[in-house]
Amino acid sequence: MLDVVRLRVLVAVARTGSLTAAAKELHYSQPSISHHLARLEAETGARLLQRAGRGVRLTETGRLLAERAADIIGRLDATEEELAAHVGLRSGRVRLAAFPSALGTFVPRAAMRLARDHPGLRLHLTETEPPEALRLLRAGRVDVAVVFRYDDTAPDDGGNTTVHLLDDPSYLVTAAAEAQPGELAAHAHSPWIAGCDRCRSHLLDLCAKAGFVPRISFTSDDIVAVQALVAAGLGLTLLPGLALRAHRHPDVRASEVPGSTRHVYAALHGDPPHPPAAEALLAALRDAV
Repeated sequence: MLDVVRLRVLVAVARTGSLTAAAKELHYSQPSISHHLARLEAETGARLLQRAGRGVRLTETGRLLAERAADIIGRLDATEEELAAHVGLRSGRVRLAAFPSALGTFVPRAAMRLARDHPGLRLHLTETEPPEALRLLRAGRVDVAVVFRYDDTAPDDGGNTTVHLLDDPSYLVTAAAEAQPGELAAHAHSPWIAGCDRCRSHLLDLCAKAGFVPRISFTSDDIVAVQALVAAGLGLTLLPGLALRAHRHPDVRASEVPGSTRHVYAALHGDPPHPPAAEALLAALRDAV
């Protein structure tokens, strides 16, 4: 039986035209290349190479075997890739990092689809804000990161592929018991409740455009606690639509703020094609939104 490693060596010599170039391509030493070719000639009982000046060239038999070997190796490589993709979706794991309101809304639907289509694939979830999610992605600790930005630029240019999932408008959230106007400028002297640094920065930018600096009386990232404070009349806040879909207090009123939209993306490290499990998770996320 012909040895596949030696066939690869012959194909490399045929493609590159020299033992030295073949050794460099395959990361072998030149003596190792010569040894494999000598063993291949012994296995076939045919002379495959002949000297040509200071180099070598394939004999007619060598060229024939190299052509057949290239076809065989191509089929083997394709079969290995197909098998890896198939097995990768029948077992193993895929890891997702996402911010809280994504985990509270469309991510569970994506998880359900993934479990339905690929029951052997285990999904690991990590709750974290976008900057940390991208760090985990770059470090190889997650396969997909669900992130957002308040402007329309890509969330990261550090070698990631980003796929737009949805646009998420922001809402001014006030107590339902009070007749509150929906314009930010009308609340220049009201107490405000702010969340994480990125969301707080967005709130500060919007208020600056409305001509005032908000007086922040409470800070919390917990959307349940924030809405309870608003319902109690202790302040007002700005929340994205996904947060209100994840939890809506019955005693608050929400008014959409024009021109205040965050853009939600799925990020995968590197250029496509990505691992089959990551692509399956991406497809589930896109279907869920």
